[in-house]
Amino acid sequence: MAKKPPRIAPAEGAEDLEMDDASPATAAEPAGETEPETNWTEQDDEIMIDADPSAPPQTDAPAFPPLPASAQRSALKSEIRRIPIPPHRMTPLKKDWVNIFSPLTEMLQLQVRMNVQRKCVEIRTSKHTKDIGAIQKGADFVKAYALGFDVNDSIALLRLDDLYLDSFEIKDVKTLHGDHLSRAIGRIAGQDGKTKFTIENASRTRIVLADTKIHILGSFQNIKVARDAIVSLILGSPPGKVYAGLRTVSARMRQRAL
Repeated sequence: MAKKPPRIAPAEGAEDLEMDDASPATAAEPAGETEPETNWTEQDDEIMIDADPSAPPQTDAPAFPPLPASAQRSALKSEIRRIPIPPHRMTPLKKDWVNIFSPLTEMLQLQVRMNVQRKCVEIRTSKHTKDIGAIQKGADFVKAYALGFDVNDSIALLRLDDLYLDSFEIKDVKTLHGDHLSRAIGRIAGQDGKTKFTIENASRTRIVLADTKIHILGSFQNIKVARDAIVSLILGSPPGKVYAGLRTVSARMRQRAL
């Protein structure tokens, strides 16, 4: 029988050497895995530091300046408004036509014409119109004249921005019929229009009393004062009591003006 080679015992510390040789390899692997992560985070930090949040993003798109207001108006089509005129106001309209279309064409640079067949006034913007709200002001001016206001009173709508029109009927306040309705209209107008003029002067407004409809022209606060006085008269308050209330309100308005 062949003899087996003798088993050689390992030298002392050999196993330790083998373990030491393997440990760097295993330790190097995690080191190699974490190294890209540290490099990536450093790049992110550099990008975050260099970036300016307020700066616009850099793109290759061209930058154009904003369009002026004149160019925007030229791109839009011309607007047109038709203001109907009641039959009983057509004759005064023809008489005062020069005083009506002159401020519309000179102040607002609008194109105006009177359509007799349709019984209306037509207003249109042109290339010379500078104000975008000019056509609305012109329509309010013509509407105020159609309701019965004088031309000199209606033209204030073109010159001032805080003037408005308010309209209501007597039946909106209280349902009246026959003689009761006639007496309510008489209380609002007064003898020879005295009550109406007093309300106008105290509240700094203009009032048109057209049958059962009442139209008021003035600022928002002044319209409220005049409307409250007229409502009191409709409900049956005596004129003397309304005058006393108007004196109190007008005194407060003068103090506020000072």
